[in-house]
Amino acid sequence: MSHLTSRRGLLFGTAAVSAGALLTACTSNESKDQQPAASSQPAADDKPGKQVTVGFAGPQADHGWLNAINDNAKSRAEKYSDVTLEITEGSNDTAAQIGQIETLINKKVDVLVILPADGKALTQVGLKAMRAGIPVINLDRIFNTPQAYRCWVGGDNYGMGFNAGTYIGEKLRGKTDARVVELAGIDNLELTKQRTQGFDDALKNFPNLKKVARQAADFTVESGQAKMSQLLQAQSRIDAVWNHDDDQGVGALRAIEQAGRDEFMMVGGAGALSAFQAIKQDNGVMKASVLYPPTMAASAIDLARALGQSKGIGGLAEYEIPSSITLYSAVVDKDNVDQYMSTGFR
Repeated sequence: MSHLTSRRGLLFGTAAVSAGALLTACTSNESKDQQPAASSQPAADDKPGKQVTVGFAGPQADHGWLNAINDNAKSRAEKYSDVTLEITEGSNDTAAQIGQIETLINKKVDVLVILPADGKALTQVGLKAMRAGIPVINLDRIFNTPQAYRCWVGGDNYGMGFNAGTYIGEKLRGKTDARVVELAGIDNLELTKQRTQGFDDALKNFPNLKKVARQAADFTVESGQAKMSQLLQAQSRIDAVWNHDDDQGVGALRAIEQAGRDEFMMVGGAGALSAFQAIKQDNGVMKASVLYPPTMAASAIDLARALGQSKGIGGLAEYEIPSSITLYSAVVDKDNVDQYMSTGFR
């Protein structure tokens, strides 16, 4: 992902705040004539400054999106000569991840970036870091209290579902009694509930659409194939499928091909390279993917660097970085897929 190192610019507060835009959330594109973040506070730029050691702790990279999170963090840190990245091995075991973070605290890193395997379970270690004077960037899965982090940056799960539903609704606006099915993610996760709620709310704006079935998969290729097969067997006619995750979507597409079905469109989620390639080829049911950009990890490194150097953000008047940044879930289809192709994760 060497493309990450060449993009600059701050695009908060616009519809372009998505995978490509938010990637560089904390740097200005005018390093020579750098404008202050406020009347006297310098904004972060690309010129070397105070050395900052950033500790990065995330779950085990057992999923394409999580692997892309790690890649984005590493690539972004390599861009800066004044940033040293201390990255942990990653674990889905709560106790193990807490231990890894406590090691980083004991090393007295300047800033911590944490994507917790379980936000609730890791809240106490976030609090421990903050109380030790180490600011925490909480990435995506949120801690139970804002006292456990200095800044949260993550995706918009509700917006992801809402934008998927709106896209499908617009495409099927002229079709009477359109039948929609949902291939959700892991049902006990709050993010899955939010994606479903956003989708359901969007469908309310299109009276001709009806969600006729829903199955929850496990964010894996195997589960996507199995659950999609069940949906296809139960529904003789489908007009659109909303699939929460492009990794499980690989399995879903296998099931669709095996069933010989092609009468519907499918909208995926997250922004995998395989999904973008299928969208670009435009010779099957895959028509769009709603982003949940892993580039948030690159933005987290930018935020950590700005915090460690006591700087603000170019493009904002405030002295300090925001306490919360929510990424926009852009819809990628054949009209704009070339723009996002380089951000697709494997």
